[in-house]
Amino acid sequence: MPKNCWLKLNQQWPGIKSDTYEPFRLQLEVKSLQKSLQMEEGYHGLIGKAPVMQNFFELIEKVAVADAPVVITGQSGTGKELVARAIHDRSPRRQGPFIKVNCAALDGNLLESELFGYIKGAFTDADNFRIGQFEAAYGGTIFLDKIGDIPLTIQIKLLRTLEEKEIERVGASGPVKIDVRIVSASNKNLEELIAHGRFREDLYFRINVFPITCPPLCDHTEDIPIIVQHLIQRKNLKTGKNISGATPEAIDQMIAYAWPGNVRELCNAIDYAFALCPCTSIGIKHLPGPIARSAADTSNNIINKDNLEKRAELIRALRQTGGNRSEAARILGISRVTVWKQIKKFGIDIPRELAV
Repeated sequence: MPKNCWLKLNQQWPGIKSDTYEPFRLQLEVKSLQKSLQMEEGYHGLIGKAPVMQNFFELIEKVAVADAPVVITGQSGTGKELVARAIHDRSPRRQGPFIKVNCAALDGNLLESELFGYIKGAFTDADNFRIGQFEAAYGGTIFLDKIGDIPLTIQIKLLRTLEEKEIERVGASGPVKIDVRIVSASNKNLEELIAHGRFREDLYFRINVFPITCPPLCDHTEDIPIIVQHLIQRKNLKTGKNISGATPEAIDQMIAYAWPGNVRELCNAIDYAFALCPCTSIGIKHLPGPIARSAADTSNNIINKDNLEKRAELIRALRQTGGNRSEAARILGISRVTVWKQIKKFGIDIPRELAV
């Protein structure tokens, strides 16, 4: 323990034996370790110092204190589960459970039983009573990942759950009150699903009180060096290797790459490099092929340039129309569905772009 801490304790409680200080010493060491780990892990596991990320972290802080439903959207690999967990950890419900349900992993009947539970004899093989995840999350947060994959029949029951704050177990004849905050995530465009009749509009308005869009890695490439260093330090601890970092050439190559898989793809690239790198620095030759070739591949550079131009044109059209997607489609001479696809592909945050 630092000497000044001992002096403060002596001044406050003079004459107390030294072994009495042990609990204080342990508490201070634990707090110091926790603070150190938080700094290494960034903001609840999300790494980024770029303005877009700092603004994103501030938005999470504001949304977390409310108790209304949240929908997290964004490209695959942008860390939607980490965002959901951060919202829970920064909310008044932080002492309650955080329950995750992957809605795409189960078919309709299994998903219904998973969410709402069932009573004994409700169906074949229902030998025992089982509570669902909504009941398990009582007092906390339930995270419905890939909510766009929920069948329409389950969407109706989920809507009732949101409206009545109660669920009905499969096979039961009466409701059960619940107390849970719903945070959802989707890498699909829910409004586009609504247009195709695959997602209920009334449910969308219920869950989408606070919409949050995770920034794609291409929007904060200046964070790539610190993310890479963080990943390398973490891999060193797991593997026992002593890789100090990546060479400037490798960093430049990674910055030049488009990262369609976002931070998840970057994590996989560092895992790949660790397996190949026998020295103290990761070089270009240790990177996966598509990344290593990105700067040298002229066709890729042309594609990236075209994408940047298309993105800029779409943003200009959206600003011109005040964010009206149909009008933007008319100006650009493309369909409304194409506008939706490009907004998703380019990771365009319309409110943020209109505010610029």
